[in-house]
Amino acid sequence: MRSVWRSLFSAQRGFALHLPAHLLSPLERALERLGPDASPAEAKAWQPHLIEALQQLELPAWLILELISDHNDLLYRTAIERSIEQMSAAGWGAPPVDFCVLAMGSSGRHESLLHPDQDNALILEPYADERHKEIDGWFQALAEHFTADLNDAGISYCKGHVMASMPLWRKPLDAWREQMRLWMATRRVKLVQQCNILFDFAPVYGDESLADRLRDAILEQVPQAGLFLHEMAALIDESPVALDRFDRLQGDGRDAPHPDAVNLKRQGLLPLTGALRLLALRNGCREVGTRARLLWLEQAEVLTPGQGRMLCRVAARLMELLLESQMHNWRQGGRPDNWIDLRQLGDPQLRELQQDLKQIRQLQRLAQHSL
Repeated sequence: MRSVWRSLFSAQRGFALHLPAHLLSPLERALERLGPDASPAEAKAWQPHLIEALQQLELPAWLILELISDHNDLLYRTAIERSIEQMSAAGWGAPPVDFCVLAMGSSGRHESLLHPDQDNALILEPYADERHKEIDGWFQALAEHFTADLNDAGISYCKGHVMASMPLWRKPLDAWREQMRLWMATRRVKLVQQCNILFDFAPVYGDESLADRLRDAILEQVPQAGLFLHEMAALIDESPVALDRFDRLQGDGRDAPHPDAVNLKRQGLLPLTGALRLLALRNGCREVGTRARLLWLEQAEVLTPGQGRMLCRVAARLMELLLESQMHNWRQGGRPDNWIDLRQLGDPQLRELQQDLKQIRQLQRLAQHSL
């Protein structure tokens, strides 16, 4: 069941919270600053205050990340609608065909931490080839407008150019289907890496049925995608958890600010989501979020009884560690990132983190051996 909290940033907030006023007032102040009168940049910059208000209400970190993602979705919708209005005023006219904007990666899973970058795509309703220049030109302009607005708001451009402003990530549904057929029929590292971003998508604006039809097209290719799936499994080894060969906590050292720093997104959450993505695809699971995939896979008996719920708790603890670290950086005037400092954790936390990462590594092996 969808949490009532997930209606915070919907078009209508129609629920009452029966909580003490001293708890509700910080949340109401945060929501006012995130409301329609705030500029997108102001609203995005106020998200840490929203997190503080939600933490006062003792919401779990995984739910707070869903709410931050919901707010980012609102920023997406605002940027897209503003872009359409500006294009109309400039003489571009209305959208020439139906379309759907996708958010992908952690945004698609609704697990965004502070300062995510953009991973997005566009699906267009199929159209005649002779209209390609006209229609694609319209949507290229739209994508350039809204990605620029999001960048100005604080959701920065994707460094890998995974954005709807690029032709690779903007095409009609029939072209997406053909792309999936070609990409999933081979074993090429770059294509698998691109699909690993694409597969975790969710509609953020427009005709959601286009997103459903794209997911259908992806799942239809799985029975013929043996080589592709084996490359997905092989790439799991490129995302090891933060444990050395003796199961001691240890970061990979890449760009680390100090020897006791661990990038817990890169060496914790991403290994978990990568293994789940392969298991979900292999078993026809349409869910995208980590918790939803885990519970679906447990119910489908892909995971052992209780394993999905146990890994939900593992994911929740990793998210809490990352969120606390990001909020600490923000309070100190720094930029939130994905590093945690092992020196700041007590012995019980260190042991718990060690066991959690071992469970993720076990899931990785399960995913690799499921083919």
